[in-house]
Amino acid sequence: HEELRKDLAPLVPNLQRKARNNEEFQEMLNDLQQSVLMNLIDRVLIMKEFNEKFVAKGYQMPRSFVENRFDETLINDFNNDRGEFLKYLKSQGLSMREYRRKLQEEVIVQIMLSQQRRSRSILSPAKIENFYNEQRNRFYQEERVHLKLIRLAPYASENLDLLMQTATKIIEELDSGSEFEELAKKYSQDTRKDRGGDWGWINRSDIRDELSGVAFSLEKGAHSQPVQVKNDLFILKIEDRKSAGVQPLAEVRDQIEGILVGEMSRVEHDKWLETLRKRAFIKFYL
Repeated sequence: HEELRKDLAPLVPNLQRKARNNEEFQEMLNDLQQSVLMNLIDRVLIMKEFNEKFVAKGYQMPRSFVENRFDETLINDFNNDRGEFLKYLKSQGLSMREYRRKLQEEVIVQIMLSQQRRSRSILSPAKIENFYNEQRNRFYQEERVHLKLIRLAPYASENLDLLMQTATKIIEELDSGSEFEELAKKYSQDTRKDRGGDWGWINRSDIRDELSGVAFSLEKGAHSQPVQVKNDLFILKIEDRKSAGVQPLAEVRDQIEGILVGEMSRVEHDKWLETLRKRAFIKFYL
């Protein structure tokens, strides 16, 4: 009951916003509760299958799988702010050990589910091309740039003039041939500094106007002069850029394969879960 309550809690506010009255809310809550409950049951069954098929034969999942998922969650969901993450754990009533165990289960379930997908080799090139031609609008992509940045923020006693001196020094080092990634790791106060300031592919709408105007005006391989946004300074670099338009088939082939494989595997996936349920004894307590 406690597991069910914890998994339901973050979803209930959205139901409250959607429901037009209390009766509708209760009906939606009952449906959601049943869905979450079945997901919890399936997770237990999948973990059991994993233990029987792999752990019993001596396989141990590499610890790096969980550590990588933890790092991604911390960066993407909490802006690499460990304090905010710990507040979240406290609000959910979870210890760090319990959270890592849940992450490990999520990774294992993902691995087991992916193994149920059919091989991509059954997809003919003609089927992929037909899907692409019929769904071309689906692959329209806005203008994008591959962005890297260095963010400089003032310390308590530091004024903008001192910050600009640091930015000017960075620009001089870049112009002298220093690698942007190394300078980002050394100077940047951004959450992606350990990745060399790499923010990957972004659209104009992904970043604030003060930065997007500069980023999308730069040529491939170029870096900007310092850009002031409030009390911070930013130095941007464009690794690559792509014009707006329908993406070529070669760029979206993997995506199409994933869509088609997902469609074909959904029935098999449901059958597999149903098989696991039939092999188990599941008792519901009211």
